[in-house]
This record gives sequence, structure tokens and C-alpha cells, in this order.
Amino acid sequence: MVKEKFSVATIVNSDGCFDLQFRKDTRHKRTNSPTYYRWKAQFVVTAPKENERILNKIKKELCCGEVSISKGQARFSVQKISDVAKIVVPFFKKNALARDKKRDFEMWAKAVEIIQKNKGKYLAAWQKSDLHSLIEIQKACCKYKARPRKSKWLDMAKSFSKSAGTPVKLD
Repeated sequence: MVKEKFSVATIVNSDGCFDLQFRKDTRHKRTNSPTYYRWKAQFVVTAPKENERILNKIKKELCCGEVSISKGQARFSVQKISDVAKIVVPFFKKNALARDKKRDFEMWAKAVEIIQKNKGKYLAAWQKSDLHSLIEIQKACCKYKARPRKSKWLDMAKSFSKSAGTPVKLD
């Protein structure tokens, strides 16, 4: 039996996800439970828990991310925007993906660049064009997802893009 060569790109073509989302986070442990909105980009690969070792190989090859198991499913994810921008994006620029996954990645990589550029800034301080671009990228990426989810907070993201550069009161 011939042992097949391990390829992260091949695995990602079938079981990987380049995720872009606009999130609402409430800090319940802080006084008055302040609410924060933010853009988040993450790279995810899922597999049955029996294939956890494959996800650990991906983690070892990329030198970042975490592997977890929940409800019979193993999950590898890279969520730190600096790791996503400096490790994941360059890796997939060198290691080609197939058709739709490649198109999805290319748009997601543009979103990662925008998020990385604005890291540490309040959304209200972002340029309107950056916020508009992320909204459009998120909409465009839906056609490449097997099970696209409706974004819960997209209307809030749109309100930020209208008021970018001016203070916005949150909840």
C-alpha cells in the first residue's frame, strides 16, 4: 500500500473554512457589561474526532493555532489575527487551493489585510472604505460556502460604516 503524501491544501480544499464575521461581544464580568463589536477572521479545519492527529499535523506544519474536540468533532483553528496574517495567508499564497476554495481564500485574505491594518483601533476610527469592503467581502464569500450563515450583526456593521470617523455610543 502506497502512503499518500500529507498535504494541508488538499485537506483544506475539502474540510477547511476561511471565516469572516462581524461579532458582538458583551463583557459580563465588567461594570455595566459593556458591548463591543468587531470584525474577526479565522481559519478553521474540522474532522471527526478520530482524525484529530491530522489536525495536529496541520498545527505542527503551520506552527500556530489550536486543536479542540467537542461533540464528537475535532477542530483546528487559527484565530489570532497576527498569526492569520503572517502565517496562514502566506502559506496559502504558496500552496495553491482548488477553484472555489481559492476564490474564497483570495477575498478572505483581502479582509485579513484590512483587519490587520486596523488592529487596535476602535471601529468608529476605521475608514469607511475599509468597513464597506469587509461587508462586501463577507457577502461575496457566501457563494463559496457549503452552508452559508446569515450574519447576525451585519446591520450594525453597516451602521458603523455610515458613521466611521465619528464617535458611536454602544448599548
